[in-house]
Order: sequence, then structure tokens, then C-alpha cells
Amino acid sequence: MANRSEGNQKVNPVKVPLETDQGIIESEERKWGLPLREVYKHGLSFYKDKEGKAIHLSYEDRLKLVAYTQQAAHGPLDVNSAPPLGVLDVIGRDRRSAWQALGQMSQVQAMAGFIHTLDRLCPMFKPFLEAIQKDVEDRKQRELKKTEDEKAHMELQNRIMLEKQKQESSKLSEEQQVQRIKDALNAQTYDQFLQYAQQQFPGNFDQQAILIRQLQDQHYQQYIQQLAVDQRLANSNLNYKEESDNDDQIEKEDCTKDHILNDSDEGLTDNKSLQTSEKNEMEYNEESREEAEDEDEETDGDGVEEARMWTREDIVQFKESARAGGGMLTVGHGETVTIRVPTHQRARCICWEFATDNYDIGYGLFFEWSKSPTSEVTVHVAESDDEDDADDDTYDEEYTIYGNTDPEVGGERRVLNSHRPMVNLVVPIYRRDCHMEVYAGSHTYPGEGVYLLKFDNTYSLWRSKTLYYKVYYTQ
Repeated sequence: MANRSEGNQKVNPVKVPLETDQGIIESEERKWGLPLREVYKHGLSFYKDKEGKAIHLSYEDRLKLVAYTQQAAHGPLDVNSAPPLGVLDVIGRDRRSAWQALGQMSQVQAMAGFIHTLDRLCPMFKPFLEAIQKDVEDRKQRELKKTEDEKAHMELQNRIMLEKQKQESSKLSEEQQVQRIKDALNAQTYDQFLQYAQQQFPGNFDQQAILIRQLQDQHYQQYIQQLAVDQRLANSNLNYKEESDNDDQIEKEDCTKDHILNDSDEGLTDNKSLQTSEKNEMEYNEESREEAEDEDEETDGDGVEEARMWTREDIVQFKESARAGGGMLTVGHGETVTIRVPTHQRARCICWEFATDNYDIGYGLFFEWSKSPTSEVTVHVAESDDEDDADDDTYDEEYTIYGNTDPEVGGERRVLNSHRPMVNLVVPIYRRDCHMEVYAGSHTYPGEGVYLLKFDNTYSLWRSKTLYYKVYYTQ
């Protein structure tokens, strides 16, 4: 009843600048990079899918959004033609009052108001639209590149076929013999030379064809020369082996002499040089200790940014792509799978995507402030989240766990003991409906370390989960 009482208050719509509908449409398209009606359509779909799951709005905010959708769909409220409401329909009266408060606002203004309100209330909406816009642009670029490549390939094929026809017109037996060898070599190297020519002269098909011919001729000459070299090498291998053995023996004798001279020089070192060396070593150790302390202060983990997360609906295509790329595993009942992803020197951000078959799974992200001995992505399986930490042979002692670890309510890990690197919570462990849509996200590196992607199935006593995932870097 507390929420309903809030709805009885007067709803103040977002003030849209007073300008023509055409001006609003152009302004919104410049802002979002998409037509206004498409932005509104994506926003409406986003709100319906995420309300109650990824976003939680107040009763008054929901009334505003519903009022904008009614105004955008039907125009201003006509009280005379509106159907009567029931005596106990409190929510219906609140919605009608919010709609009526919009007055004579146009449908275009209502769409813009809905988008502005949703953007203000839900920070995830803007990254969601940016992902859609990037996907549209990438699709256009791929189609354009495919068309250009096909056209270039056809033109090159025609030019090469013309060249082959000219060469085959010769009736001299020697030239025919040479041409057969060239054809065999060109068939082996054509794709490689074509790719190189496209890189050197993009879009210039004449220069590409000339370069391919030059490379083919050079390859033929090198082939003939190599035949002669191979024959000479076969005759000189024995002599080369004998000369190499003699050189090795001489080098060993020289090394022995140098070693004896070095030992004599070291024996003549005076006490003053020894004291200077010890003093320099002490100063170096002190500087190293201070630098290590400074690095520990810089990597205290307090400045970890929030992760960006979103979902999308192409779950079938994603599963096929992940399966083809090897990103598929089974999380057994009562188990936790940890995917350790070290930071990359030439990257600034980590991105992830995952989905499951038929059932949900718990997911959370942590950042471990440690230097990984390898750059490979590794997978660790344990029967519980605590065991996963205890079984890690990289360190001597276990994690210190603070707070709740139940994926039903957002389990989290905060700090480690003094013998292990610190771990910061980035995304708490919640159960995700990743069997219905693809869950994705990204996070900017806080520093050098290892990301821990936790997939928690400890709450399931009987069911194992099939997990599809992708992890990659961006600059």
C-alpha cells in the first residue's frame, strides 16, 4: 500500500525542450546514432525484459514510463472515450492520472521523454544501445567488405586467366615446359600472393595483378636456383662437417684459456673492491624493498571500477560459435568452476559472454592482485567455492572469506590473508537466467593481475549445467 500511495501523488513528466517534432527527431538521432523510433523500440524492449530482473524502479517511475508509452501509442488521453475503471482499480486510476498529466504532448515528444527517463533511471540502457549500434555498424562493414573482396577477386581471376591464355598460346616446347612448372608453382602460392598484393595495393587491381606476376616470376627463379644449390650442398656436406668439427675443437680450447685468465684476474681483486661491492649490494636491496612497498600501496585495489553488463537474445548462434571455438564445459551439481584469465600487456579491458542449456547458473567476477606465471586461460573445478580456493597450489594458505557466499542473494569475497594476494569483488555472485539469453559484460583493468570468473552450481543438488563461454581482450 505504500507504493500505491506514492502513485496517488502528482506525476511530473520529464520536460522535453519545446521544439518541433522534426527537430526532436534530428536531435535524438544525433545523440544516439539511431533513428528515434528505433531507439524507442529498443528502449521499450529493454524495459520489458529487464524490469524486475536487472533494474528495479519505484512505483512512481513506472507510472511515468507507462504514461509515456500510452501517449506515444494513442496520443493525448480522451477521458470521454476512455473505458470506465473499477472502484478498486487504484493502479488503473494512477496510470490514467499520469497519462492525463502529459496533456497535449505529441507522440514524438512522448517517445523522447520515455527514452530520457529510462536513460536517467537505468545506467545500463546507454551501453545496451551502444552495443546494438556497434553490431549494426559491424554488420554493414562486413557486408561492404565482402562485396568489395568478391569484386576484387573476380577481377583478379579474370586478369590472371587472360595472362595464362596468352602464355599457353606459345607453341615452343621449351616454353611449354617452363609454363607447366610455373603453373604448378603458382597453384601452390596463388592464395598467399593474392593476400599479400591486397595488403600492398588495396583497391588497386592493376597494381595487384602486376605484383602477383612479379612474385610468381621471382618464385620460379628461386625454385630453379634452389635446385642447383641443393645439388652443390649434397656434394659439400662431408667437407662442411669436417670443418665444423675442427672449429668446435678450436673454440673449446679458446674458452678454456679465457676461463683460466678470468680466474687469475678474480684472485687479484683487492679488499677495497670487495667492500665496495658489498655496500652497493646493500643499497640495491634497500631500494628494491622500498619499490616493492610502493607497488603494494599502488595496488591496494581501492580504485576498482564497476563492470558493465548487458544481455542479448542471439543465444542459439552464440552457443554454436562458442562450441566451435572450444568454449564449452560442464559444471557438475554441487560444483564451482573458476576460469582464471590473466591481464594482457597490450590490452586495457576484459570482455566475457556466457550462456547455459535449460537451467540458470550463479556467476560472479573477482580480480586477484597477483602476477600470473602464465598468460594462458585456465579452468579449475571444485565441489564448492571454498574448496576451489583451498586446492589452488599457487599459494600456501587458503582464502579468508567474509560475508555471504550464497548465489541466491549475491555472494562475495572481499580480502585474503597475509600470505596470499588480495582479491577484489567486481561483480557479486547471483543466479543468472543465462539459459534464456546471452549474458555479457566488460571491465577495465584496475592493474596487473588475474580475473576470476566464478560459475557457481553449488545450490543444485542433482542437475549439472552445460556452460558456453567466450573471454577476450580489447584495447
